[in-house]
Amino acid sequence: MNERPLLRVLGFWAQILFIAAYLGILSTAMFVFQFGFGEMPCPLCIVQRMAMIAATLGAVYIVVQTLRGTLTTPRYLTGLGMALVGAIVGATMSTRQIELHILPGDPGYGTAIMGLHLYTWALITFVVVALFVGVVLMFGTALEPVAPTGRAGRTIAWVIVWAFFATIVLNMVVVFVEEGFNWFLPDDPTGYELLRQLGITR
Repeated sequence: MNERPLLRVLGFWAQILFIAAYLGILSTAMFVFQFGFGEMPCPLCIVQRMAMIAATLGAVYIVVQTLRGTLTTPRYLTGLGMALVGAIVGATMSTRQIELHILPGDPGYGTAIMGLHLYTWALITFVVVALFVGVVLMFGTALEPVAPTGRAGRTIAWVIVWAFFATIVLNMVVVFVEEGFNWFLPDDPTGYELLRQLGITR
């Protein structure tokens, strides 16, 4: 009798960990690589960020419904489906970028971390998300989340959720500043088009 509630609590924190992981990845890509190292994301990089956001919104949907006490099994499955679709789209885009730089001698795009570029790491994360969804579904409703009873747990959950929403807004602003009033982002962006168009930078 006690095993099922414990699994449901673990199911809740697994979704929180999902959100926190992509929150960390998106924040690192933006604050460390883009702002710190000056590596501008290309169109495929932006699409991969969008796919990460889309996948994570599935977990956010589940967590918010759980915290509000309105989670049902159909809504739980909807959230998992959103995560899986985001992962498939992201994996497709990251695979495409890998193919563009797969020839011998191609240095790739951006900085490599432990021998792999960010788009390769992105593909790995999308595969992990797909596996995560598959494993969760194998448990049926046993991992269907239940909200923590303590105030601390609920506060942590809401902080992570709102931090993720803030990351979405920041990414939208950064993309707009990078693209400016153009219909398309350059394949190899070198600066922020909006600042150039407004005469702030050259």
